[in-house]
Amino acid sequence: MGGTRLELVLGMRPDDLVRLEPVIPETPARVRVIDAALACISRQGVAKTTLDDVAREAGCSRATVYRVFPGGKDAVLGAVVDTEVSRFFSALAVRMGGATDLEDVFVAGMTEAASRITEHAALRYLLLYEPELVLAQLAFARMDQVLAVTCAFTTPFLGRWLDQAESRRVAEWAARIVVSYLMCPAEGVDLTDAGKVRRLVRLFVLPGIRALREPPGIAASPVPGKAVGARTTPSLKTNRSTTNKGEAS
Repeated sequence: MGGTRLELVLGMRPDDLVRLEPVIPETPARVRVIDAALACISRQGVAKTTLDDVAREAGCSRATVYRVFPGGKDAVLGAVVDTEVSRFFSALAVRMGGATDLEDVFVAGMTEAASRITEHAALRYLLLYEPELVLAQLAFARMDQVLAVTCAFTTPFLGRWLDQAESRRVAEWAARIVVSYLMCPAEGVDLTDAGKVRRLVRLFVLPGIRALREPPGIAASPVPGKAVGARTTPSLKTNRSTTNKGEAS
């Protein structure tokens, strides 16, 4: 599946990747063939899917498929990857863009990413029966590129509450958490469950960010925004201010 959107994305510099646009404008015929190919892959994988299968699923002739995709099966598969990558990031942008605070943006991004990946029928089939097609994109240096792409995309959404350097660092951290739990599931951790993800974010992600911002020698406190044995410190940049009344300064 050479020359696909995924390979294009993996070759980009992270600073250049903020929004993904379709490589080729989608038409009803293209979308119908792409969705038909996805349905076939979900049932029988890539190796067993033929253009005849795709045409039958799309309700058109093999000649029509070739007319829309002159490159044949490779072109169809490339378009499937292009489209699914674009759909993934578009859905992620909608969810994260609607967040109202830092905690919400993490919960929205992590649950949407996990749900999109774990509930993707074609991807599930490939991981079970043709894992080499997927794992080849997640091995060694390729994983670093996947993380870089994800971080470049999510950094601007975190930038509403964190500065640029913090946003990039935390974006990578969150991406690694998602990848780690999806590849090696842990009992009691379901990233598609917003309640469990919120607990994970509150227990580990937000305190971790606060710890990074504390001056050296000041221990982190379980109370958000407060250091043990020190004056109350400002909380993470938010759209609303907080006042701790009655605390000694």
